[in-house]
Amino acid sequence: MTTYGFIGCGNMGGALARAVCRRTDPKDVYLANRSREKAETLAKELGANVSSNETIARECDYIFLGVKPQMMEEMLCGIRSFLKERKTVPVLVTMAAALAIGDIRRMADTDCHIIRIMPNTPVSVGEGVILYTCDEAVTDDEKRSLLDVLSDAGMCVEMPEKLIDAGSALSGCGPAFAQMFIEGLADGAVACGVPRADATRLAAQMLLGSAKLTIESGKSPGTLKEEVCSPGGTTIQGVRVLEERAFGGAAMDAVIAAYEKTIRLKAK
Repeated sequence: MTTYGFIGCGNMGGALARAVCRRTDPKDVYLANRSREKAETLAKELGANVSSNETIARECDYIFLGVKPQMMEEMLCGIRSFLKERKTVPVLVTMAAALAIGDIRRMADTDCHIIRIMPNTPVSVGEGVILYTCDEAVTDDEKRSLLDVLSDAGMCVEMPEKLIDAGSALSGCGPAFAQMFIEGLADGAVACGVPRADATRLAAQMLLGSAKLTIESGKSPGTLKEEVCSPGGTTIQGVRVLEERAFGGAAMDAVIAAYEKTIRLKAK
């Protein structure tokens, strides 16, 4: 029996806990949060256990660290002695932006195995991206077990740690950019007379379908764009406007700006 503990049940911790409970017995999942009421509400929803940081540190095989980066050191300091007392070595699964595996190891000051993950908000509907990297101590079995239990959250992609921040600037921040695109497209349809609810649904489904087509066809985005643009047609006129407004360049700059902000946070 493998047990999973979540320290921090916010939006991301809660979304991952839901995904884990779809793949394993909720009775093997333990939830702790600074606000106990939040853990209790989630535990009731999932059929999981309300617990404490200390109990999770003592007993769980996988420990998801769902606290904010600025709170991580204080939290790990509070459970350090419980981690050191263990007879078995747990796997710490950190999802804190800007904190590398080395930072977590220093803060925990133990021989725990560490996996760093960077999930995005669509994990809450099973269509997320989870970037991950493992420290050298993590075994193949430990990695496979984690990937299996997270498989209902979406796509897991292994990356060297040096690329995690850049990858997360796209997959982690990207949902906000995508929502802005959906909103803008819907606004355009509303301006043309389409009711708001219909416009939003059309835009969202179009983006969902286009993304699936890109993944499953194996074709480049440029090729798929060309397949829609008939000579002298309507689509190429919309593409012309986006090009005039530097749409592609703005998207590039958004990812780069998010990455550069992450680097500045790490430097503090």
